[in-house]
Amino acid sequence: MFDWQPNRSMLGATVIPELAYPDVLEASEWLCRVFGFTERLRIGNHRVQLTVGNGAVIVTQAQPGQSANHAHSLLVRVTDVDRHFEQAQSQGARILQAPATFMYGERQYNVADPGGHVWTFSQTVADIDPADWGGILA
Repeated sequence: MFDWQPNRSMLGATVIPELAYPDVLEASEWLCRVFGFTERLRIGNHRVQLTVGNGAVIVTQAQPGQSANHAHSLLVRVTDVDRHFEQAQSQGARILQAPATFMYGERQYNVADPGGHVWTFSQTVADIDPADWGGILA
């Protein structure tokens, strides 16, 4: 079911969030400059494919009158969350939560992009058994 045929026009990730912004090119440039994403493919001025590590996101044009529903958050794993935080902060990103280390072995911070989408950047700092903090591994 998840062994698809390669297509150079499509990203290779299994799950690819599509995020709508009023200005696709401005949003794509911001995500690349502030978060370190890489532009893979641009389709006119209404759609851009971005990659980050082995993941991806598609920036799309918001439709007229389309209200933004931000009842979601995107999590991106990085190797140095403090360095990533400093880069985002130096570029004027709206930081929602500074880096903090959590009992489940991740150090994370939260930031909102210009479209209001919330991003969590996460670095693994310890391999913790989920049972140690109340999790149940399936």
